[in-house]
Amino acid sequence: MSTVRTRFAPSPTGYMHIGGMRTALFNWLWARHNGGKFILRIDDTDRARNVEDALEPILEAFKWLGLDWDEGPEIGGDYGPYFQSERSDFYIEAVQKLLDAGLAYHDFDPPELVQQDREAAENEKRPFLNVRRSLELSDSEKKQYLEEGRPSVIRLLVDRSQKVSVDDHIRGHVEWDCGLIPDPVIMRGDQTPLYNFATVVDDAAMKITHVIRAEEHLTNTAVQVLIYQALGYDVPEFAHIPFVAAPGTKEKLSKRDKKIEKYKKNPQFKKLFDIADNVFPKLNLGSSVTLNPVMVAYYREAGFLPEAIINGLSRLGWSLDDKTENMSREFVIENFTLDRVVKASAGLDPDKLLSYQEHWMEQLSTDEKYDFCLPFLQRAGLVGEDFSAEQRDQIVRLIEASGDRLKLASDILAFDEFLVSDDSLTYDEKAFKKRLLKPERAVEILRDYRAVLADSNDFTAAALESEFKSWMEANNLGFGDIIHSLRVATTGKASGLGMFEALELLGRESSLARIDRAIEKAESEKSE
Repeated sequence: MSTVRTRFAPSPTGYMHIGGMRTALFNWLWARHNGGKFILRIDDTDRARNVEDALEPILEAFKWLGLDWDEGPEIGGDYGPYFQSERSDFYIEAVQKLLDAGLAYHDFDPPELVQQDREAAENEKRPFLNVRRSLELSDSEKKQYLEEGRPSVIRLLVDRSQKVSVDDHIRGHVEWDCGLIPDPVIMRGDQTPLYNFATVVDDAAMKITHVIRAEEHLTNTAVQVLIYQALGYDVPEFAHIPFVAAPGTKEKLSKRDKKIEKYKKNPQFKKLFDIADNVFPKLNLGSSVTLNPVMVAYYREAGFLPEAIINGLSRLGWSLDDKTENMSREFVIENFTLDRVVKASAGLDPDKLLSYQEHWMEQLSTDEKYDFCLPFLQRAGLVGEDFSAEQRDQIVRLIEASGDRLKLASDILAFDEFLVSDDSLTYDEKAFKKRLLKPERAVEILRDYRAVLADSNDFTAAALESEFKSWMEANNLGFGDIIHSLRVATTGKASGLGMFEALELLGRESSLARIDRAIEKAESEKSE
């Protein structure tokens, strides 16, 4: 068996789509499973759609997920160049080969005439087949038209008496009647190739053995096989994988703005948009692009682990069995086969993505979580580039105290009260009013407990809780008489870490200073 060579060829038209990345992953997995090569090629022939600065986010998405490529941008290879815009000579040479063999021809029919033919076919309720008027021209007429620069396109001449077929790894045997296939345009008048032609020429030149792509490309396959055959190339094996659907639907996941607005109302999808709303305003993203869960970059910026996204994408349309969910990259590589890919569309499931994230987060040590969370704290301005060992220790203690509440790296930002100075602490004003202003004795009880804290010999959570319970019992108080006002006073929030874990984390000095500040604020507002 020859070396397996797969490829992914994105167009630089924007941020990497999560569905496109799933396709890239399946190509990468098949190459790695077989000890083969994965090629990254940039399909930038459509100049009208290309975004000048869009390549870097695509490459960053691959790097973040650890999907290394064996040939392509930045590293080169034996079959370059790896940008289609730099491969014009290959396409011109291949077109000329077809023209010389009489397997392609210049079509001089103006677009308006072709459109009339198309409308006539539609009115007569028959399949559209282009009228081959240009084939009736004499050699001298063709030469004259070309010399005078008459507009034309180059079409592949389809043998309409034959059938073409492939045995797809996922779709099975698929056959097309060429009598229903119009002669496809393979090159425009400005000598730029059409997608179906360029991808065949490139795949053949780069010795691609397996074309693994989304199922919507199945309709292109008949024309591409005809081009392979006309050029005398070996036809690769095909595998058309199911598209990625929006959560809870059978509709293909789209990156169009109107669809994004619709997704925000999807109950399953909303939790991912909520993460963006809560986290992204705190970060210096340095981009005018609004990230959303259809983009790979969203997951990086939201604080997902690459392992969780690889796990989640691997399970979109592929499974090992009916029970194995959490799978490492190495495990998936070892077990990935195309016969386990399903035909049905695969729905993106936010709950599963979050469960994978939770699982892989649990595998990290405290030091690994620290390294993961630190950039988020720095970008949010909660920690500077240069910070003390004492600050590092505070972050480590916060990570340990947060426990399983820390599911995403960005979740650390929700505990900012432990990383700001006592004077900088902000209050949830609604909670402050409810817990410190409305209850008549709230300030009095809080002041009494402050004295207890000031005299505590042991400022660990366990000791503080035990002392707290004894103090409540001795003063005939209930838990609710003090705990809520104490939390708002020390953290500024109505909820968060366990109260005594929070006090231990803050330490005696900060705890007392914050209580004093809250009492002063409450008394000031009551007197107004």
